[in-house]
Amino acid sequence: MPDRASAARAAKLINEALVWDAHAGFEYSANRDLSQIQRWRDVGFDYLSLNVGYDVMPWTDTIAALANYRHWLAANSDGFLLANTADDVRRAKTGGKLAVTFDIEGMCSLNEDPAMVAFYYDLGVRQMNFAYNLNNAAGGGCHDEDIGLTDFGRAVVAEMNRVGMIVDCSHNAYRTTMEAMELSSAPVIFSHSNARRLCDHERNILDDQIKACAATGGVVGINGIHWFLDVDAPGIDALVAHIDYMVDLIGPAAVGLGLDYVLPDSTLFDALTVNKNFWPDRQYAMRRKSAYLPPEILPEVTEKLRLLDVSSGISTVNTELNYRLRGEQFCGGEFDGDDGITSA
Repeated sequence: MPDRASAARAAKLINEALVWDAHAGFEYSANRDLSQIQRWRDVGFDYLSLNVGYDVMPWTDTIAALANYRHWLAANSDGFLLANTADDVRRAKTGGKLAVTFDIEGMCSLNEDPAMVAFYYDLGVRQMNFAYNLNNAAGGGCHDEDIGLTDFGRAVVAEMNRVGMIVDCSHNAYRTTMEAMELSSAPVIFSHSNARRLCDHERNILDDQIKACAATGGVVGINGIHWFLDVDAPGIDALVAHIDYMVDLIGPAAVGLGLDYVLPDSTLFDALTVNKNFWPDRQYAMRRKSAYLPPEILPEVTEKLRLLDVSSGISTVNTELNYRLRGEQFCGGEFDGDDGITSA
C-alpha cells in the first residue's frame, strides 16, 4: 500500500481527474442490492459501467436486471446518477456522486432483433459486445471457432452506430473483432481485455487488435482478473505492466481500466462449473480459483504509474492521473467528444 505521502499524491491526482472503470461484472439476482458500488465512489472513481447481462443468462433476465438496477439507482440518487450524457458525468463528479451506465456482454440479449439496440440504449446501456466467449447469432467468441461477424452482427453494428451505443470487442474472437473495427463508423473499445503478449490466454488480445482499436479512436480497458494478468504473479504489478505495455504500443490516450471486478458473494464459480463450455478446461482447468483486483487498488496503481513515469519516462503518464480519451468512447453518441476525459 502507498505510504501517507504517496496516498496524498494519489488522492490529489484522482480528485483532479475524471476516473472511469469501463466494466464491473455484477451478477443479477432479484432485488439485487447495489450498495457495494459505493466502494468505487469512496476511492475516487467518477464513472462505472455496470454489467446487466451476458450470454450465459436468458435475455429476459437482462431486462429484469435493468428494471432492478434503474430502480435502485433512482432510490439512491443522493450518491449515484444514471448518466445519459458526458455533462451528467461531470455533474455527478461536481456533486460528489458516482455516474453509472450499463453494458451487455453478448448479443443473445437482442433475441436476434436489431431493434432491441435502441430499446436497451433508452434504458441506459451504453456498450455491448458481440459474444460472450462462445459463438452466437452475431459473431465469434474468443473460446470458439472464429466465424467472424454474421449478417446479423453487421446489422447490429450499424444500429449501434446509429443510436450511439459503443461497439465493444472484449470476449470476442480475433476475426470478429477485426471485422467489427473495420466496419464501425464510431470508435470501438475493448472494455476489459489485456495484452496476450504478456499473458497467453485466449481472452487476451494480440498487438494488431490493440493497434486496430486505437486506430478507430477507441480505448482498451485493462482487466483486473488474475487469470488474464499473469499466471505466476498476478496482482497490481502485473496490471501496471499491462498498462505500460499498451501505452508503449498505442499511446496513453487509448489505455484505461476495465477491472471486471466480481463481488465477494458472486456465484460465478458455480456458473463456471455448470456452464463449462463458456470457460473451457484448456484455458481454465488450472485457474479455477481466481481472484479479482478490487476498486480499492486505484490509489496504489496511480502512484505506481506516477513513479514509473518519473523513473523511466517511458509512458508519458500525465499529471492528471493518466490517460486522455473522448467521452463518447465509453458512453455513447450523445456524449461530447471535444473535451478530454481521463480514464483510470
